[in-house]
Amino acid sequence: MTIASDIDRGLTHVALVVRDLDRSRRFYETFAGLRMVHERAAGGAIERVAWMADRHRAFAVVLVESRVLDDTPLGPFGHLGLACADRDEVDRLAALAETLGVLRSPPVDGGPPVGYWAYIADPDGNTLEVSFGQQIRFSASSGASSQRP
Repeated sequence: MTIASDIDRGLTHVALVVRDLDRSRRFYETFAGLRMVHERAAGGAIERVAWMADRHRAFAVVLVESRVLDDTPLGPFGHLGLACADRDEVDRLAALAETLGVLRSPPVDGGPPVGYWAYIADPDGNTLEVSFGQQIRFSASSGASSQRP
């Protein structure tokens, strides 16, 4: 019997189609600190599936390996956002991305509430934003909004 308090509510994952699961897994381990928490073989148009998570929250990046499925990459502006520990971590990840030729946008200080951020391209053209100082947690938990629909 499932108890209502056991049901996970809210956003749980984002699924991305990838061509090479191992390469994408290494990217998200390196740049987002994610670890594989589940992997399985699939069938049909999908070869393998891996769930990547930071183990701090109930949210996963689901990598779906397929050489058949076409998908629209998340980017160049649409992105996954990753909070870093400090500006130095943003700078370190941006420098590594630049060395590897995958830096989309160098670090920018957008001021509050946007913070300090950079964009990095994953192997399939999706964009990962690494940032420090974004105030999403505070805004979301308080329900505050500077704009109303």
